[in-house]
Amino acid sequence: MTTIIFRYVFRQTGAALLLILASLGGIVWIALALKQLNVVTSQGQDAWMLLKMTTLALPNLLAIIAPFALLISALHILNRLNGDSELIVMTAAGATVWTVARPLIAVAILVTIAVSFVNHIGMPSSLRLLREYIVQMRTDLLSQVMQPGQFSSPEKGLTFHIAKREFNGDLIGLVVNDIRNPKEPQTYLAEHGQIVKQPPTAYLIMSRGHILRRTDPKGPAQIIVFDKYIIDLDRLDQRKDESFDLKPRERYFDELVNPDPGDPLYRQNPGMFRAEIHERFANPLYPIAFILIALAAAGQAQSTRQARTERMVIGFVVAVGCRMGGLAANNLVVTNTAFVPLLYVIPVVAGAVSFVLIVRNARPRRDPLLSDRIEDLVSPIMRRLIREKAPETEIANSTSLGIDSGARVAK
Repeated sequence: MTTIIFRYVFRQTGAALLLILASLGGIVWIALALKQLNVVTSQGQDAWMLLKMTTLALPNLLAIIAPFALLISALHILNRLNGDSELIVMTAAGATVWTVARPLIAVAILVTIAVSFVNHIGMPSSLRLLREYIVQMRTDLLSQVMQPGQFSSPEKGLTFHIAKREFNGDLIGLVVNDIRNPKEPQTYLAEHGQIVKQPPTAYLIMSRGHILRRTDPKGPAQIIVFDKYIIDLDRLDQRKDESFDLKPRERYFDELVNPDPGDPLYRQNPGMFRAEIHERFANPLYPIAFILIALAAAGQAQSTRQARTERMVIGFVVAVGCRMGGLAANNLVVTNTAFVPLLYVIPVVAGAVSFVLIVRNARPRRDPLLSDRIEDLVSPIMRRLIREKAPETEIANSTSLGIDSGARVAK
């Protein structure tokens, strides 16, 4: 019977987990698609590029979504087992709470493995590939906005103009006017231009031209003649949020543990690397902690629907509070190393307390509850009152019967 119950609960929980995970993932994907919709509408990219960029951003969020999907599926399955009286039947047949807990913990272990894989391999790989697509998108953007005979401005203060475009993509008669920095305006003129992609960035190679630059507003303009001049296209994008230095989440474990001492991002904020390392190991602890919280809240056989709902809500709120505490602790680790143990303490303590509650609720109570004690005191008194009242009731009934019979004789 144990094997049958294991397969039944495991199958039901797994199906609910996949459905909820797909639903939450779809909601997140739609939010990402709406955020990146300007890729298609204003930057000239096709829908396929939008689909690839939004899909590659999902693994970064699935590591946080998956434990919550597991929690919701476990609470749903336990509530359904209670609502259909299946837990009551299992308990009556001699099954314990651990009979139902085993398949749930097995599902939690699979989710833990999946989250660990995403943290260490899936997320860095997808984010790096997303970075390459951003470079490609930026290069394609410059290729599309530069139309022959037209002045094009991909952003304010930056203007492109070309006289002709060859079939191989080469640019003839190129003019680039950059006045985004009012203190140092500069203009590039070249007879020939070519855009070359070299991940993680792209370059604009100009041949046979000159640069007009003014560093002093009161002084004359500087003219620099060149045979070949290369511009990193990152210089044409001053948005700080798209820096092409590898962020901690885009790095593999060995790159986080042994970063390059000369890495500017590492020298600027080494705490981000420390927090990312411990977050990748602490995050997989939450699926098992959430399963134990769900079992402590709704793992016992109950017949009162209101009590089940209250316990499920309490369990969900406690789990969400633990995860929010973990995210807050991650921010503290960035600034102070002393908070590193807190990342592991929160899920471990939550799981340990839930385990104690499960064991305590599974054992028969030795001490009677307060309501049982009150009932033991009140029951003898009520029985005595009923016994004393019973003879009086019998006399009253017999007297009423005698009066009725005498009335009938008189008639």
